[in-house]
Amino acid sequence: MEWGLREDLRDCVVAAAPYGGPIGGCCPLSPLPEPGAVRRILSLLWKSGRLVHLGWTAGEDLLCIQEDGTVLVYNLFCEFKRHFSMGNEVLQNHVLEAQVFHTEFGTGVAILTGALRFSLATNIDDLKLRRLPEVPGLQKPPACWAVLSQDRVTVVLLAVGQELFLLDNTSCSVVSPPGLSPSAGPFLHMAVSFTHRHLALFSDSGTVWMGTASLKEKFCEFNTGIRSPPRQMVWCTRPRSRQRAVVLAWERQLMVVGNSSECIRFVLDEDSHLVPELDGVRILSRTCHEFLHEIPEASQEIFRIASMAPGALLLEAQKEYEKESQKADEYLREIREQQLLPEAVGQCIEAAGYEHEPETQKSLLRAASFGKCFLDKFPPEGFVRMCQDLRVLNAIRDYQIGIPLTFTQYKQLTIEVLLDRLVLRRLYPLAIRICEFLRLPEMQGVSRILAHWACYKVQQKDKSDEEVAQAINQKLGDTAGISYSDIATRAYDCGRAELAIKVAQGNELNRGSFFMTLQNQPVALSLYRQVGTPKTPEHPKARIEGRVAALQNALDEFYKAKNDFAAKGDTRDKVTLSWGQGWLGGLLAGWDLSLHDTVATLILDGHHKRAEQLYRDFRIPDKRYWWLKINALATRGDWEEMEKFSKSKKSPIGYLPFVEVAVKHHNRYEAKKYAPRVPPEQRVRAFVLVGDLEQAAEAAIERKSEAEMSLVLARCSAGTDGALAEKLNRARAQLLKK
Repeated sequence: MEWGLREDLRDCVVAAAPYGGPIGGCCPLSPLPEPGAVRRILSLLWKSGRLVHLGWTAGEDLLCIQEDGTVLVYNLFCEFKRHFSMGNEVLQNHVLEAQVFHTEFGTGVAILTGALRFSLATNIDDLKLRRLPEVPGLQKPPACWAVLSQDRVTVVLLAVGQELFLLDNTSCSVVSPPGLSPSAGPFLHMAVSFTHRHLALFSDSGTVWMGTASLKEKFCEFNTGIRSPPRQMVWCTRPRSRQRAVVLAWERQLMVVGNSSECIRFVLDEDSHLVPELDGVRILSRTCHEFLHEIPEASQEIFRIASMAPGALLLEAQKEYEKESQKADEYLREIREQQLLPEAVGQCIEAAGYEHEPETQKSLLRAASFGKCFLDKFPPEGFVRMCQDLRVLNAIRDYQIGIPLTFTQYKQLTIEVLLDRLVLRRLYPLAIRICEFLRLPEMQGVSRILAHWACYKVQQKDKSDEEVAQAINQKLGDTAGISYSDIATRAYDCGRAELAIKVAQGNELNRGSFFMTLQNQPVALSLYRQVGTPKTPEHPKARIEGRVAALQNALDEFYKAKNDFAAKGDTRDKVTLSWGQGWLGGLLAGWDLSLHDTVATLILDGHHKRAEQLYRDFRIPDKRYWWLKINALATRGDWEEMEKFSKSKKSPIGYLPFVEVAVKHHNRYEAKKYAPRVPPEQRVRAFVLVGDLEQAAEAAIERKSEAEMSLVLARCSAGTDGALAEKLNRARAQLLKK
């Protein structure tokens, strides 16, 4: 680590964002929150109120929670964005403890006040404060507490002595973990897993209880032999793994416990901070940044001592081949005789993804490439995709970029979100190179990044309006998919009205075939140009009555030319829409849109209220409008607005379209939010689409549908989903017996 901290992390308030995200810290001797990842270090002198807690939003903004209940929001560059309050009660009673949490609703904040009451907000972007019920007889702060998400409801679990209390919106109930040892004693610490599915409890007898967060099932218990409470306790699990483990940290000592009679101990050189991740635990210290995780099955098979797994033999065969040794042929013959060569190639490809060192990655991929030469019909897509993924991962893991993302996290996060994170860091050249390397569609890749770059450029005050406008026009040119109105709006919001006008004038849309039709009708072309092209800044101020009259004249000219398509379609729609569109002025690039195109364009440009107005005025059918809106929001990449829209009222098209549209735009992270809301008869398809085979299997088994079980089985991989496939086969066999 190159951040030059003078103090150990023991006395610091530290928070790190998930998915290899930035780190924020505040130390008492030098109160400097330091968002940064490895070398990208920024700091500010903390001059506000007493800081109680730090946390990160899903969008990588730093939340600084003060004792008076004020939450200050900073971006990655320590630039203040906004603040909000957790309410008067918190202000009066102060914040004793706080937690930042993430659910399908967004980033939330939970507060324990001096009055020993809990208040929380499940989504800070749509702030609605909830005061939870009082805990009977509570005289002092609980020994430990955590926020859980159960069935789309956010609750707080707290420990008072040997009792556990669950607080929901309306009630406080006592709960008990099943199978807890009678000698366990009072609870001192608790930890919720990254996915909110698992819970761990540490008692003063040194016992760790592990089970489901619903407290319906116990996994195991382990006696650590240490009675003092750990400084931290976090889960260390890997998706779809049968192994479950918890990491406990005391002073310079780590212990990993699970459903085994033995534990793993690590002695550390300095105080550390644990950051739970989707597939492991990041370990931060003053000088080091490490990752602790379960070794994936493919890697175990290949690198186990004296392994005879097909992947291990293929790796040895390739090494011997490079030495020009005949042992290569012996290893290869052994694999082929067992008809395991496709499995060997697959193991080497999969294992390469889990390796951090490029040399090991190359070695495994060379082995896979070597094995592919002896197969007639091995599909190349998996090999090519892994090579691409590793090129991207190695680029962002570089210490100068500082995003230590694992392959598993990368796949869960999606390339779109990763590009967004590079844009947030203003690493535009790298983001564009990745888009070009992966050959992403314009709207999904380069165009979006260039638009972000332009919006950032208009905020820079050290350049004149002319210079900025020229730079934007030169860089963007005629790039497809750029919303100049967004850039102009950003400039206007920054107090640069002249720049906004220059940017809006910098782009003329090609009207293509429509103008080809007009070429032979000079009068209609002239009239259309009068109202269809904003040539001067004053054009938006033209009276709408004149526009309607001119369009009507154009309509008459079309009729004279017997151009029924233009007369009955485009131009007539414009006469109808003129009143609805007139307010737009220069924000839209042209006034040559049909009703549905207008609504979609309004949504793409962020004018949601105007889109709603047209939807109501022109009585667009509900289903059609919902389809229009979710497609436009997904194209815009406005996932936050899409989620808000999904909750505005009951969807007339259901929630499977939300899943499908998000997946279509390669954002499984967002798609997963809607899968649980899909009705039972569509739920299996939804979970399959988002890649959550475990949930898909549960839904198929619950519905007792052989067809759906077969669908999930077809998606299972022999290497990573063996246990799941076995479970499905058992359920299907039982179904067939009946």
